[in-house]
Amino acid sequence: MIPWLVGLSVLFTAAERVWPFKGRRFLRSGWAQDLFYLVFNSQFLGVFVGWSLSHLTRHLDPVFARGWAGGLPLAWQIPLLIVTWDFLQWLIHNLLHRVPWLWEFHKVHHSITELDWIGNWRYHAMEVLVYTGLLYVPSALMGFSGTAFLVQGVVSVAAGHFAHSNTRIRMGAFNFVLNTPEMHRWHHTHPDAGPENKNFGIALSVWDWLFGTAYNPPGKAPARLGFTGIERYPMGILGSFVEPFRRASGK
Repeated sequence: MIPWLVGLSVLFTAAERVWPFKGRRFLRSGWAQDLFYLVFNSQFLGVFVGWSLSHLTRHLDPVFARGWAGGLPLAWQIPLLIVTWDFLQWLIHNLLHRVPWLWEFHKVHHSITELDWIGNWRYHAMEVLVYTGLLYVPSALMGFSGTAFLVQGVVSVAAGHFAHSNTRIRMGAFNFVLNTPEMHRWHHTHPDAGPENKNFGIALSVWDWLFGTAYNPPGKAPARLGFTGIERYPMGILGSFVEPFRRASGK
């Protein structure tokens, strides 16, 4: 997985230099914090989650550990896992915005005020626990192969990098199917600059169009990103880790 992460990072770094949506200095504000999240969230947490799942499935009843999906050809497993996960991620992403205590943790991701591919990795460790419990464990029990998980992981990372990228790419009709930078900027818009709780898609935008949460005014982009009160939100690594716990507890 590491070669894929490195390759995608290089690809989107180059794309943002060749087709920038907004011109900015190479090391934008907050780049060191996002570099930490890139290393921690993509590698250390990934290794921990992978080890935990492996340990869990080895100690479960073999019938459940194999699961029904294990009997499907890989050519079926991969698209089934990608589409199923994307819809479930869309649902979980909705929860992160609509359940108040979950939103406090998801705010860390929305503390980004300048979108680019590396900002895709800025999220609180609590989100990993939420996604792991609601996605990884059930999928592992269904018996999807490691290869299917690898392909799904690469697709998910590539989609996240693309959606957050600072690229000037017009997707036209593909906006009705894919989560594009054009659409995802509106997901990150500040309430003063556009509607809230729109465009929850991860790789696909089709769920937003089907369920009425899509928003993509032609030729426009939000003037400001963030959330109400972002000016007072701690931006350091330690502060952004502790703040959601403090706020979720009502302190």
